[in-house]
Amino acid sequence: MRSKDFFKAEQTCLRWDVPGLLAGVDEAGRGPLAGPVVAAAVILDDQAPIRGLADSKKLTELQRERLHDEIRAKALCCSVALASVEEIDGLNILQATLLAMRRAVQGLRLKPAKVLVDGNRLPALDVLAEAVVGGDARVAAISAASILAKVTRDRLLQDLHQRHPEYGFDRHKGYGTAQHLDALRRLGPLPEHRRSFAPVARLLERSFP
Repeated sequence: MRSKDFFKAEQTCLRWDVPGLLAGVDEAGRGPLAGPVVAAAVILDDQAPIRGLADSKKLTELQRERLHDEIRAKALCCSVALASVEEIDGLNILQATLLAMRRAVQGLRLKPAKVLVDGNRLPALDVLAEAVVGGDARVAAISAASILAKVTRDRLLQDLHQRHPEYGFDRHKGYGTAQHLDALRRLGPLPEHRRSFAPVARLLERSFP
């Protein structure tokens, strides 16, 4: 006879593994000192598989760009959203990230039956959702979302570089590299810098005591 614990586990699986469309969600840009945080939600088409999906951090820029276009062409639907620097500073980076994720899911043309989110925190959603630690390397739809989010954010930082080439955003993408910190000390922060992040906040305190 099956134990009560087995039935409990079985019921949990049935509750979570619902039939219907599955969306993967991931973000890019939690750590940088500048620019928005970007989230993407993707519902893949089982009839149009995409080879080479992986965690965006494990791919080259060329691979990400190629896969970005293929995902856009083959996915049943996808959505990209962001939380602004002002929202990051006003809410904190975690809450701003969850906000961007919620916006991405809400922007999907088709409503998923279930959402799988990379990491260990979930945004507030009106559909069934599950957090998957390491999901960008384990779940194809999350991998696709990570690629869309990363490429979109990199393009935004490339645009910022065109306006302010002296900061080197085309190379560090807003992360706190030695080059970026040196530019911040010499030139001061831009409106696109996150004033709630410690390196930028310390600079502002020294400049405007």
